[in-house]
Amino acid sequence: MRICFNHMSVTFHGFSRRKSNAKSRLPVRVSLFFLKILGWLVARTPEPLLGALAAALGEAIFFLLPRRRRLVLSNLDHAFPQKSPAWHRAIGRESCRRLIETGLLSLATPFLDAARYRKIITASPALVAAYELHRTAPAATLICSPHLAYWEAQTAQPLVVSGSFPEFGIIFRPLDNPAANAFVKQSRERFGLKLLSRKEGFAEALKILRRSGFVGVLFDQNAGMQGALTTLFGRVCSTTELPGLMAEKFDARVYGIFPRRLGFWRVEISVELIPGPRTSEAVTINLNRWLETLLLSDDNLCASWLWAHDRWRNQDIPEKRFRLEAKRNLLAADLGARALDKLPHRTRIFIRLPNWLGDVVMTVPLLRALRTSRPDAEITLLAKNQFLPLLESWAVADRVQALPHRGAGYFFHFWKMRPEFPDVWLLFTHSIRGDLEAWLGGCRQRFGLERRDKSRPFLSHVCRVPDDFDERVHHQLELWEIFLRHFGLTAPPDRTPLSTLHPQLAASQPIGLICGSENNPEKRWPVAHWRTLIAAFPSERFIVFGTAADATLTANVADGFEPARVENLSGRTDLVAFADRLRTCRLLVTNDTGGMHLANALGVPLIALFGPTNPQRTGPVFVAPVKILQPPDCPPTGGAALADLAPDIVIASLRALLV
Repeated sequence: MRICFNHMSVTFHGFSRRKSNAKSRLPVRVSLFFLKILGWLVARTPEPLLGALAAALGEAIFFLLPRRRRLVLSNLDHAFPQKSPAWHRAIGRESCRRLIETGLLSLATPFLDAARYRKIITASPALVAAYELHRTAPAATLICSPHLAYWEAQTAQPLVVSGSFPEFGIIFRPLDNPAANAFVKQSRERFGLKLLSRKEGFAEALKILRRSGFVGVLFDQNAGMQGALTTLFGRVCSTTELPGLMAEKFDARVYGIFPRRLGFWRVEISVELIPGPRTSEAVTINLNRWLETLLLSDDNLCASWLWAHDRWRNQDIPEKRFRLEAKRNLLAADLGARALDKLPHRTRIFIRLPNWLGDVVMTVPLLRALRTSRPDAEITLLAKNQFLPLLESWAVADRVQALPHRGAGYFFHFWKMRPEFPDVWLLFTHSIRGDLEAWLGGCRQRFGLERRDKSRPFLSHVCRVPDDFDERVHHQLELWEIFLRHFGLTAPPDRTPLSTLHPQLAASQPIGLICGSENNPEKRWPVAHWRTLIAAFPSERFIVFGTAADATLTANVADGFEPARVENLSGRTDLVAFADRLRTCRLLVTNDTGGMHLANALGVPLIALFGPTNPQRTGPVFVAPVKILQPPDCPPTGGAALADLAPDIVIASLRALLV
């Protein structure tokens, strides 16, 4: 039977998920019987032997349960990115060992007498002072506990605090099985504290506070969609508002309680007064800040926290991954309390960009939308090496990484990325290669588009192209937007150009021409047509752009014209220099190519020539002047020979734009 140790109790998953009916009653009783035997044996086993057992089982959790180990290390890496991997492993291993130590003590508690328990726990001066303050100045008091090892020992406080002990109730989650719940409740209440069910005992907790008593609450669990959005170690999480609501209602003192491990089954219980106003909002935020400070300042306490639990899982529901959502949003107040003007970028989103320049450019409106919709995201772009300088200059991501060169070590590169612990891997590609990259990277959530004729087994979650979505008449950006909205995107694509033309651009500035097309010769307007266009404007200067592969083509276009009037830059610019020169053009005439999309993203007015390709699906997407020309009688979705687009049509359009 799998056992999960919860605050002030042991939650037996077999009990809590199994209904108490005639068929299940006998197995539950048998399990409970054997659990009691196990607890009795643990209570009577020498502590050195138990310590060795706990160390061995903790190591087994860390080394033999890879998914659990990865969660532990990922949580630590997100919380302490400045610490070394060796430190993360050391704290993670110790946390797993202390989880077992806590579990063994939970099993043994019903069979340990008071004298034995007094050897296990001691009271710190701060704990003694808190109870002394209550005796001299009684007030409603909240004791707020995080998931620190030996939380079970906190129920034995009456044994180590001298003098009269106040009324003390602990809010806990009851088990579904009555017999198991009764056993747990009896063992935890044996030293004088009272367990209050979250289902029926909340009213009693309020009465205790009204009588100036103590109420204990676990505050650092994932509160789900019913909690409030806050941050913990810079990461957005959902936090219960229960302590804050009770503190505000009764103007209660609020303490954080923590057991400090001194050795195996040796612990000192201490408390700290939580500073700040006793309002619901302030208490909710300040408890998280107190826990951060506690763990940051003491490696011993840090190793006691339950790093294996899913504290931040609420915000990774696949259908809501790309937005922040909860019952209440306290992020603005949280940032204000920390003197921050924006959320730290701690949710690691890796994005595999397409392989072609035009497609890369078309993702930009959605990259911007993702930043707006998920402002806590650290966006890492994975792209071909030649795109990196351009992507860095656009500042649309926190990091850019080059894809490795194709070869024997290609896929091993992604395996080595596993220690980066990405939270989600978003793929704009549609290849098995890209899917395998994400899978090897160890990311638990891998998102992609899936068409009916091609499954993607290496992805964890897919958005299927809607049956009624006709890709011939809808733009690629629309499909990508559906894709990201399927996973929670709320912000619209930002189609604003990345830059605007310099205000001093005038008639003396050149007209740009892109005559080539790297991936499809059929998309090229004939050389003779380009030469006719240039000849029709004898007073204009032109810049002919192209890659090194276009050198022969562009040389034929520029042949015979004065170099001062027709400058041929084919093969003489990298992407950044290409973009810089595009910005100097007051207008661009271009085939359907990546440079067309780049110029559009830069706000350069353009005339785009489409023939065999489909402008409705792959036309420019940014809000900048665009004139699309197609051959006569060409369907709107393309399919005609570009040679049939007569120079006179392009010349007339160019004259109209130059006016």
